[in-house]
Amino acid sequence: MCCECNTNKLYKILTITIICFSIIIFLLVMFCGNKNQEKDILSAIAVEGDNTEIGNATIKFSNNTIEVGNAIAHEPESDEITINETGIYQISYQLLGEEQIIGTFNFNAALQVNDIVLLDTLNESPILRENTANRMTLTSTVILQLNQGDILKLVGLSIEDIIYENARIDIEKID
Repeated sequence: MCCECNTNKLYKILTITIICFSIIIFLLVMFCGNKNQEKDILSAIAVEGDNTEIGNATIKFSNNTIEVGNAIAHEPESDEITINETGIYQISYQLLGEEQIIGTFNFNAALQVNDIVLLDTLNESPILRENTANRMTLTSTVILQLNQGDILKLVGLSIEDIIYENARIDIEKID
């Protein structure tokens, strides 16, 4: 065999090897690169005494237990959660409603964006009458498209004298 043929074969093998490594590196960056990206998460808790309004009330959260990233902001003891980055958000909440008297018991929860209640997030409790255990927790998870500058609130809604003793909201930017 001639020396020139061996050089051409070696050149082809080297070229194929470089192309294969380039493809592997590209795939690793595409599929593994996002795993190191920091998530944006907020978890806030309301405890007894945070919410003294009865009936219809926006829920205040005194403790931020998890704050990761910059897309979501909340000042403790406020009812406002500020969205700093446009995106898709998964929002989960729990809201405990309690009434001290025996009688009709009913309350609802919903999310509010920029002071507008989002009716498609309405979560309704059953109506209880003459029940001795007038307390209930509503839970829900929704996914919303939110914009930079939006103000998100959790709202308790009732014509009864419901007190919202405890609440929790967990928000994660998912895209």
